[in-house]
Amino acid sequence: MFKTVVNLTQQAVITEIENVLDTYPCHPYQKAFAIPDLRQELIAYVLNRIPCVYSVVDNERKAISFNYQLPSSQQQLQLENLIHQGICSILQERSDWVNRHLPESVQCSIEPSHWFG
Repeated sequence: MFKTVVNLTQQAVITEIENVLDTYPCHPYQKAFAIPDLRQELIAYVLNRIPCVYSVVDNERKAISFNYQLPSSQQQLQLENLIHQGICSILQERSDWVNRHLPESVQCSIEPSHWFG
């Protein structure tokens, strides 16, 4: 019978990253972390800084979904702070790359129209 190690913390971190990113403006934050490489970097940033909880399951139970909840509101706040730090750190380190791949967004209401001459 084969056993599989499942990281229970990872899904909780991914969910919390999505919740935190929803509070940020679309450009450049949400657009930047919609890029899979940057999203993975943010997930790794957070997971490397918190204790992870693992479970060993056999193959028949592999399909079972695990709901891991952070035990306290203080730990929830620490996780949110780590995510904010990770967002800032990654965007700071990768600012040149992000600026090249995500051009400034233009809001139509601010820029005058040249269409009518």
